[in-house]
Amino acid sequence: MPEWLLKEEQYEPLSDRDSFLDKSILSLLGILSRIRAQSGIRTGKYAVHAAFKVACTFLLIVLLSLSKNLFFILTVNVALLAAISLLSADKILRILKAGFVAALFTLVILLPSAFWGNRYGIVMIPLKVFAAVSAVNILSRTTEWRDVTGALKSFFLPDIFIFVLDITIRYIFMLGEFSLPLLYALRLRSVGKNNRKYASLSGVAGTMFIKSKEMAEEMNAAMECRGFTGDYRKSSRIRMNWTDSGYLLIHMLLLLLFLYLG
Repeated sequence: MPEWLLKEEQYEPLSDRDSFLDKSILSLLGILSRIRAQSGIRTGKYAVHAAFKVACTFLLIVLLSLSKNLFFILTVNVALLAAISLLSADKILRILKAGFVAALFTLVILLPSAFWGNRYGIVMIPLKVFAAVSAVNILSRTTEWRDVTGALKSFFLPDIFIFVLDITIRYIFMLGEFSLPLLYALRLRSVGKNNRKYASLSGVAGTMFIKSKEMAEEMNAAMECRGFTGDYRKSSRIRMNWTDSGYLLIHMLLLLLFLYLG
């Protein structure tokens, strides 16, 4: 037996930083888990119709943008907090976290204007941002993507816009699932110090580009075989229940309050 086979192996790889890979993997996992959670939302018998949610959320954002009355802004925030309290604990935490982070960032940006006497904007704008972000997050956390894209057809939006939005969401999920094994493989094969890490990442990006091109061609062929012409159809009749009526009534009261306060 050769002598070199009897010697102990004392290889110690040089330490290297893989924070970029770790952050990329974590961000992809966060996006995929968010889309999976979005697809797994269960709507009960008395759930509000998605078309009403989209329309009322858009109306609420417009009213918040136009309002100059502090009482109205506070009323909307209280109503949104009451709606958030009806959700599950994890959704409450995520919605409040997003709203507070956006409001805090806006407050930091507006701090220099407070030294020049603009006390009005530093109070009103963060409250508006918190309310707008919370309203959009409530819509996002309680409505499936397919219901949102289906509701857009009720507002006479072009079919090409709905098609691009729908396909983009699906491709983000499918390419994310495809790129995760590539990043895991790169992470496992990077033993010691890898000086060509960015070259390896460019290879991952190139592989994803080729895969996305193949998926696009396969999807185009499948649509042609199934006779898809780019037209989205919707149900012409929306059945309202008492939760839809209550939801619309609350937003009508907010609209009347906005008009009353001027």
